[in-house]
Amino acid sequence: MRPRRSESCRRCGPPTVLSALWLLVVDGNAFAQSDGGLRELPPVQIFAGQTPRHKRPPASRHAGTSTRAGHRIFVYPAAAPASGTRSVASGPEGPPGMASALTVSGEELNARPFTRPGEVLEAVPGLIVTQHSGEGKANQYFVRGYNLDHGTDLAIYVDDVPVNMRTHAHGQGYADLNWLIPETISAMDVRKGPYFADESDFASVGSVRIGLIDRTEKGLAQVTAGSFGYRRLLGMDSAKLGEGAVLVAGEIGTYNGPWDNPDNARKLNGLVRFSQGTATDGLTVTGMAYANKWNSTDQVPQRAITSSFLDRFGSEDSTDGGNTNRFALSGRVAQSDELGSWKANAYVVKSQLDLFNNFTYYLSDPVLGDQFHQHDDRLMAGANISRTLNGSFAGLPMQTTVGLQSRYDAIDLALTNTVHRSYLSSVRSDKVGEGSVGVYAENTLRWTDWLRTTVGWRGDYYAANVISLFNSNNSGHADASLGSPKFRMVLGPFNQTEFFLGAGYGMHSNDARGATTTEDPSDPATKLSPSPLLVRTRGAEVGVRSRIIPGLDTSFSVFILDQDSEILFSGDAGNTEATRASRRYGFEWTNHCRPRSWIDIDADLAMTRARFRGYDSDQAEVYAALAGYPEAQIGNAPGNYIPNAPPMVASAGITLGEKTGWFGSLRWRYLAASPLTEDNAFRSSATGIFNGRLGYRADNGWRIQLDVLNLFDARANQITYAYGSLLKTDALYNLCTGGVAPAAVCRNGVMDYVLHPVEPLSFRLTVAGTF
Repeated sequence: MRPRRSESCRRCGPPTVLSALWLLVVDGNAFAQSDGGLRELPPVQIFAGQTPRHKRPPASRHAGTSTRAGHRIFVYPAAAPASGTRSVASGPEGPPGMASALTVSGEELNARPFTRPGEVLEAVPGLIVTQHSGEGKANQYFVRGYNLDHGTDLAIYVDDVPVNMRTHAHGQGYADLNWLIPETISAMDVRKGPYFADESDFASVGSVRIGLIDRTEKGLAQVTAGSFGYRRLLGMDSAKLGEGAVLVAGEIGTYNGPWDNPDNARKLNGLVRFSQGTATDGLTVTGMAYANKWNSTDQVPQRAITSSFLDRFGSEDSTDGGNTNRFALSGRVAQSDELGSWKANAYVVKSQLDLFNNFTYYLSDPVLGDQFHQHDDRLMAGANISRTLNGSFAGLPMQTTVGLQSRYDAIDLALTNTVHRSYLSSVRSDKVGEGSVGVYAENTLRWTDWLRTTVGWRGDYYAANVISLFNSNNSGHADASLGSPKFRMVLGPFNQTEFFLGAGYGMHSNDARGATTTEDPSDPATKLSPSPLLVRTRGAEVGVRSRIIPGLDTSFSVFILDQDSEILFSGDAGNTEATRASRRYGFEWTNHCRPRSWIDIDADLAMTRARFRGYDSDQAEVYAALAGYPEAQIGNAPGNYIPNAPPMVASAGITLGEKTGWFGSLRWRYLAASPLTEDNAFRSSATGIFNGRLGYRADNGWRIQLDVLNLFDARANQITYAYGSLLKTDALYNLCTGGVAPAAVCRNGVMDYVLHPVEPLSFRLTVAGTF
């Protein structure tokens, strides 16, 4: 792993708190075995036997033991101020539990050139962020051989508030980050795999927890102008209020893009935050408001481009797009005491999305087209609390954490057919109430100075009530519960090298409507089998992290992950659907090197084999029904390839510069060719993109920088699918409208690549000043 301030802060020096707590006392001086070897401790409180409560430092985070002259000694490191990357009330920071875990500072994130806010997540090794629609729609995410669509199986949190939306109009786990202001990020904590008891829904592949800054040293005013109508104004400042601080940030942004039909995106975003105290003893209250409106050029069939029916940046339906808003209020408190620490947070989020898409063009309606409107209006509220107790068991240092998590979503959902954003007919409309409660416990025991184990368990209970306004047969109540054991083990350090093992069960939730639906909303005569509300996942991982080579942080992990049901994007429905069980296994190799204070280099490689399990008899029937029409049959044969599951993701970058003077950055990211259909008949092309930055920082706080996106003007695709659609220029269109072709063929359409291109070479110039 590349430690991003978790154990060795690259810019601020080693932290006071050690990940290993065993020490040696020589002539009254204390030394500890840490990951970096044996070193002298700063002043600590050392007590033989039971620690007097009144003498324990109030902000201590760990308890350790050692042996001196046959006596057990309890050690409590002196309290250290919160690191610049740790948000107030974020709680104590422990050592990484797996080799794939890391923390990336906000400073490092903002040193990267990126096109849109969600791309800050590309600092996660093996993670690719794309966009296949307009600038207000959630990004698409790829990691560990998963096409996560808009967030399924990757849990994202900002300031401990969940971003993923359950039972969402556009897709399960929808995670929109367009409201995130990158400059307000303090740090990003990354964990992968279902091995952590405090991680719940959508976290089977991993979780990303983004912390926010609490204050600024100086006010910031920043303006950016760039290609294709990109404009952005940002302002940010903080002021002392009582014993705390108030942070205010706001941005206005516009963007048209290179599209024949301009995005005409208009974004307004703001944040107000009060904070007081430290990471382990403090509180925060945060309010956010965001609104966005845009047009979108969705993916288009490759045959329309090659025949010159559409330009590469053209659109089949120029009225696609949407509008969205989000208002959030959250609070968080953390405290430490003589027994350990505790943390609690609560939030309420009001959001709305109206999305107009046309993915199949004239397949369902050969006259007016297939545009549809997805409406999602929800109130999401939740509260969490956890308690950590430091102690010992049989003389061995031990830490136990127990927690309670709760969430409730009240959702209004609608799916309608539209033409040019005007109402045509209703498909379904639902009111959904979905709540969950999760309890967990995790115990970490340090057996020796080179071995610690963590055993955990969590239980989740979900209940949903669905009221279908147009078809009462699709109304109903569904509930489910799952218990998930977890285990982690860390061996080391041995010569600045640690070995990690993790295994556990996890889960993800399905759309609550799927758990109660018994009739096809478009054809009530077609009976459907409800899908399970909760789906089991299982995973295991072994890894090693080493700093044995001076200046190089490296980690290597091998993982396997099984799911009882895969969630995939359905092009003709514009939604996600539950499919067969799957298995993935692969490895991640992560490297970071800082040979000089002004040179920062990183390189990551992730490779995965992803396959469905079992035989798809339903797909075999579809394939047989399309016989005689190769334009419809190709790509529909049954198989075990998982569409859009990338077998390889790679990235590399170099950042140059000090706090003042010239600075620059060059980054490359690569997404390998991937199967697009289960039979592997269609495969996407590989995508490799370079982004660059060059700038100058003056010692008075002023900065000017030029970002160059798609530096070598690669003619690549942000996303490629393969599915059936129908254009009026297709020969099959006339056969279907004339009643010649079989109904199954007309329902499928012409199988083809459907793509959304990468924006061409573009420039963005930023001027920023502090005050």
